[in-house]
Amino acid sequence: MSSARPAELSCACRSRRRALAGLMSAVAAAALPAIGADGPAGSRLVLVNTHTGEVLDTTFRDGSGYRAGELGRLDWLLRDYRTGDVLPLDARLFDLLTELAVRAGLEPRYEVISGYRSPATNAMLVATTDGVSSRSLHMEGKAIDVRLVGLPIERLRDLALARAAGGVGYYPVSDFVHLDVGQVRSWSG
Repeated sequence: MSSARPAELSCACRSRRRALAGLMSAVAAAALPAIGADGPAGSRLVLVNTHTGEVLDTTFRDGSGYRAGELGRLDWLLRDYRTGDVLPLDARLFDLLTELAVRAGLEPRYEVISGYRSPATNAMLVATTDGVSSRSLHMEGKAIDVRLVGLPIERLRDLALARAAGGVGYYPVSDFVHLDVGQVRSWSG
């Protein structure tokens, strides 16, 4: 049993809480991309659409926030290439891609296998391809299938799993990783 008086205990608890809060802040800061002169580092993406061959090198966010015009360019690149349909994608996907590249120590250059999928395209894929969900988050603009250039897909999967920002699907035969900003879960296909 402690012989410390209540005031001393309260002071000791406050000191420990402050130290723990400082440690938590330091850990959180280390996990975030660095802030540069024109905004958060990692706000740049280079995406290559593997189906259309289109390449987009964009800074989609700067010190004042998301850049609407650049988000529109990303939405266009990531459209359903089968139908031409475009849907605004969840900007958290772009933040996740940039963060994963920073964590990997690589340029944020991704090959995109699938971005937005129209309901018609998704229904066709459900009928003709194994492992496609009839409730795919691709239809909501909350999912993307990618490869990070210069990084094995199993390493990209591991970084995404550690980040725990949404769903992570690992497709080694097809050579891509599915990332989404839905519920945290994982699977292999």
